[in-house]
Amino acid sequence: WLSYLQYPAMLVALYYVASPFFTGLGGLLEALNNALLYAGVGIGMSSLQDPTRTQNEVSRKVWEDPRKGYWMLWLLTVQALLPILLGLAGTALAASTALSQLSLGLVAFGLGMIGLLKTAIEMREHHRRDRRVAAQDTTVLEKAA
Repeated sequence: WLSYLQYPAMLVALYYVASPFFTGLGGLLEALNNALLYAGVGIGMSSLQDPTRTQNEVSRKVWEDPRKGYWMLWLLTVQALLPILLGLAGTALAASTALSQLSLGLVAFGLGMIGLLKTAIEMREHHRRDRRVAAQDTTVLEKAA
């Protein structure tokens, strides 16, 4: 049930993304930093979901296919590590406080993505079609013995 907290956090992130467009782009970097922080928390909360169930048909098809699951894990790995690396570099090299804060927001977003990556790895291991067939064969052979 805690994974449902991702939705309010993502709505707050969406608010911070949209607010500068209604206020004349004032405080854009601060709003983006807040959006990244709340999106990171929201994505981190989504990692609390049950990895034995998929959310929709597309997700099920991706995690059942070993090739698609492999590429999805690589994509999520890049999406997790790139913000962390950019955020750490930005924090070290930022000339202003606003850019330094935005860099820390990128780090928080990347850490949330790592939680999602962990859940994706568990989903892939649980839903892979080739592993399920092997497990069923083993069970049948053990029953025959």
